[in-house]
Amino acid sequence: MAVTACQGLGFVVSLIGIAGIIAATCMDQWSTQDLYNNPVTAVFNYQGLWRSCVRESSGFTECRGYFTLLGLPAMLQAVRALMIVGIVLGAIGLLVSIFALKCIRIGSMEDSAKANMTLTSGIMFIVSGLCAIAGVSVFANMLVTNFWMSTANMYTGMGGMVQTVQTRYTFGAALFVGWVAGGLTLIGGVMMCIACRGLAPEESNYKAVSYHASGHSVAYKPGGFKASTGFGSNTKNKKTYDGGAHTEDELQSYPSKHDYV
Repeated sequence: MAVTACQGLGFVVSLIGIAGIIAATCMDQWSTQDLYNNPVTAVFNYQGLWRSCVRESSGFTECRGYFTLLGLPAMLQAVRALMIVGIVLGAIGLLVSIFALKCIRIGSMEDSAKANMTLTSGIMFIVSGLCAIAGVSVFANMLVTNFWMSTANMYTGMGGMVQTVQTRYTFGAALFVGWVAGGLTLIGGVMMCIACRGLAPEESNYKAVSYHASGHSVAYKPGGFKASTGFGSNTKNKKTYDGGAHTEDELQSYPSKHDYV
């Protein structure tokens, strides 16, 4: 019961995490304009992985997509690739984990096969979560670097007098969604790997015990007794007990006086 609960909970947590990664990838607010010491408040800029948007004070919003691929920064393209790989691996992991659920019986699938599928989906969820966390962290590092470079360029001259006004960007809501979603996917993958150990059949080692079937005929002699199993027409059983030295063929080779009657 605990294994089924752990597997089901890991599946649900991973499902929520994958949905969050997809939502973060599609969101436009990966970076938002920093309004601190900004005299222009009528226009608010924010950017995503796929387009940049401008929102005016009147409520009108205009977005423009990135119509170039080679003109984009290499870090932005790397973040795109990490998020897409995370989504693809997560989707495949969800598909595999559905068939691996213990509460779902498909044909004559054994528990060992379900255990292997559960482990595979768990590894995919872990890699997917790591890709999402890495992509969001790379973008956040790029924002921090650009922010401080813009700050250094703004303050020039004597006494720190502001000479130019530049647009600085800070963390957007999509970054936090991506971090949380990646963490949930990672936790779900770990739970699936833990559930795999409970689904795997235990291997029991039994000591082999040899035994002989009871004999059909037992011949007794004054010097001891001998047991014959009766299996095999040409087999000579020469095992005797308590000092008996005659075989079964010798007992039958000497005729008695009753044979001539």
